[in-house]
Amino acid sequence: MNKRILTLAIILAAVPLAASGASVYKWTDENGVTHFGDRQPTGQQAEQVNVRSGTSSGGQKGQSPQEQLEELEARQADEAEKREESAVEEARRKQREANCETARSNLRILDRNSRIRVEEEGEQRYLSPEEIDEQRQKFQEIADENCGAEEDAPAER
Repeated sequence: MNKRILTLAIILAAVPLAASGASVYKWTDENGVTHFGDRQPTGQQAEQVNVRSGTSSGGQKGQSPQEQLEELEARQADEAEKREESAVEEARRKQREANCETARSNLRILDRNSRIRVEEEGEQRYLSPEEIDEQRQKFQEIADENCGAEEDAPAER
């Protein structure tokens, strides 16, 4: 009876040791899918994973949870900054489009009408030909600045 208990105790002690000796491999295929297996794949780079700790041999060794959190927060801050920059660029693009359309519209009006009426200090008057030419030049400059490619835009002041 004692021999049976002793044999059973030895077997029970040996089972976890055998299980801990098993290797688990982790690899990513050409489609970006991560796989795990007990055999190393042929023709693929694989990492051996420590089953007890959950860390891989090629992973982030020695990185504490605090360091991982800081790294995650830094990544999130970078992503937020990129989103904000893209929102600013989108707003600039829309403003340029609006400025372009307004300048082109004003140029069409100047080209169509021989007399342009304006209101100044509550009184209406017509622009002189020289004033019309000044306005045409001003709107043409605005159109040139805003209707071209983004690279042609003047630097922000």
